[in-house]
Amino acid sequence: MAKNGTKDRASFRCTECGWTSLRWVGRCGECQSWGSVSEVGAPSAASMRPGAVTAPAIPITSIDLREAVSTPSGLGELDRVLGGGLVAGAVILLAGEPGVGKSTLLLEVAARTAEQGPVLYVTGEESASQVRMRAQRVGALHDDLMLAAETDLAAVLTHIEQVNPRLIIVDSIQTVAAAEVDGAPGGVAQVREVAGVLIRAAKQRGITTILVGHVTKDGSVAGPRTLEHLVDVVLNVEGDRHARLRLVRAQKNRFGPADEVGCFDLGDEGIRELSDPSELFVTRRHDPVSGTAITVAMEGTRPLVTEVQALVDPTSPGQARRATSGLDASRVAMVLAVLERRAGIGLKTHDTYTATVGGVKLSEPAADLAVAIAVASALADKPVPAGTVIIGEVGLAGEVRRVTGTPRRLAEAARLGFTHAIVAHEPGTIPAGIKVYEAADIRAAIDAAFKVPGRPGSR
Repeated sequence: MAKNGTKDRASFRCTECGWTSLRWVGRCGECQSWGSVSEVGAPSAASMRPGAVTAPAIPITSIDLREAVSTPSGLGELDRVLGGGLVAGAVILLAGEPGVGKSTLLLEVAARTAEQGPVLYVTGEESASQVRMRAQRVGALHDDLMLAAETDLAAVLTHIEQVNPRLIIVDSIQTVAAAEVDGAPGGVAQVREVAGVLIRAAKQRGITTILVGHVTKDGSVAGPRTLEHLVDVVLNVEGDRHARLRLVRAQKNRFGPADEVGCFDLGDEGIRELSDPSELFVTRRHDPVSGTAITVAMEGTRPLVTEVQALVDPTSPGQARRATSGLDASRVAMVLAVLERRAGIGLKTHDTYTATVGGVKLSEPAADLAVAIAVASALADKPVPAGTVIIGEVGLAGEVRRVTGTPRRLAEAARLGFTHAIVAHEPGTIPAGIKVYEAADIRAAIDAAFKVPGRPGSR
């Protein structure tokens, strides 16, 4: 009897992922979140009865596909990430750090979408006059762009009834609260209820809805984890606040690929899309400089020509310093260890600084070989000949491994005027105008980098 009585008593549930337990614990056993387990009434499945349906089930072949057709947002880079544009009834969660440019980007989208019909922009963090000033500065003004400064969910629903927009932007979801729900705005219960109501309204009316979300210190979306499961698309805006480059990356997308990235340039006059962002990532010089190497990174299906820079300097007495910017510190440390052990390049008595150009972040292994050759070039004070790209992953045994998408990377390099490439293995298709050098290991790659016939002043 005691066991049956235990099943009928209240259980405990994680507010982040929904994991349940018969007793309270301080840390969720599923998502490992601290303090997210709270007591709830245990539901009884035996009490469930058949209920009314909203619409009868119909054959899947009779579904009208026109309802899921996307409409261009006016920004080609954003449409690239979304999989074609804005879909009626879709709910998009846009997250990013404060000051990264989320509101500026959405004002641009709102103004361009307003040319096709009414758009409702709900701001809960700023006053209407503040948003108006920013919109005027970036040139995002339109008569059909309706602005409402509201933090009450009921008032937001009233605005939706009155405006009947084709696009709703809520900036941000953490500032809107429902009076019927306990808790402060931004709390787990409030965010879940507000998001649920807005999602139902979007689906019932066929209105595209964009919810702006905050991020935590570790870069994940703030609020309950179930919020990411409820929405159709999760986008993340990335970028260094001291640089102009902004990347919009899809973490989840029900309407297209989830590995695409859009590139934008954030300036004083607003945000503009970069259809060819490689110019931001490569420094143009008349003569080659030691300590630099060019690689081709892949962001989704897009190749980006990127410059890696290195500076090697004799260290003062003590431990040598290692500093990175825009590169994965653990991978750089591994490459430096391989250089010392497998290539005989002594770095123990030298400080090593490595960085990328333009604020881009490289985390894929394809940049390993470029980092290694940039460091070797800086130590020897010997530049890599102009017009050379370096692509490859470096293993702990010193071998150079192939990376995915090599033909596409080489095609992008050839388009930008590069004439030589150092890779792990010759790809099946080599673009016209570029010569490929194969390197089986790190020593062969370094030798090839300095033996490539250069063209001073090329590119």
